[in-house]
Amino acid sequence: MADRDAGLDRLAGLRRIGIDEISYRKGQRYMTVVVDHHTRQVVWMADGHGRAVPEAFFTALGPKRAAKLTHVSADGARWIADTVAAHAPQAVRAMDPFHVVAWATEALDAERRAAWNRARRQARDAGTARALKDSRFALWKNPEDLTDRQQAKLTWIATSDPRLHRAYLLKEGLRTVFAIAREQDAGAAVDALDRWLSWAQRSRMPLSE
Repeated sequence: MADRDAGLDRLAGLRRIGIDEISYRKGQRYMTVVVDHHTRQVVWMADGHGRAVPEAFFTALGPKRAAKLTHVSADGARWIADTVAAHAPQAVRAMDPFHVVAWATEALDAERRAAWNRARRQARDAGTARALKDSRFALWKNPEDLTDRQQAKLTWIATSDPRLHRAYLLKEGLRTVFAIAREQDAGAAVDALDRWLSWAQRSRMPLSE
């Protein structure tokens, strides 16, 4: 690899990059990887994760080339966000769909637990609380992957706890925004996201802690 890369500058011309960590082997061994979204090639990687690793990347990149970055995609890790903000504040930071939908799912699960607690305090029938407690997988799974029993559970939630069902629809609506981005175009996705944000605000439901 060293012979092949002699005289090759993989960091030249970077504009849109992605930064992520991957685990390998057992025992939570990590590597941090930087990709060029234009070429879809890995351009830099190093052992470990945490702020010191992307700091090393930006040291190798240098301030002049860092200033030319326009977009950086990553998950929501603070150690990545803080480093990018320090070295490439002009770059638009984008979070990957997987983590955004995962956060929405976590918010949905918090609402499921709240619904279960409400039912335990208010419902005369203990079965209602038990059914809400056991609804986790029906709420988490994608609609196309639901079993008949799970689909029936969602139908029951829609009538027995509209607030929880609204939280489920918000999660699915956000997932749809990213599907539109993949299958249609950016403009349609932005319009869908604007509509989703308006809907989420009207719901008055806490979407994050």
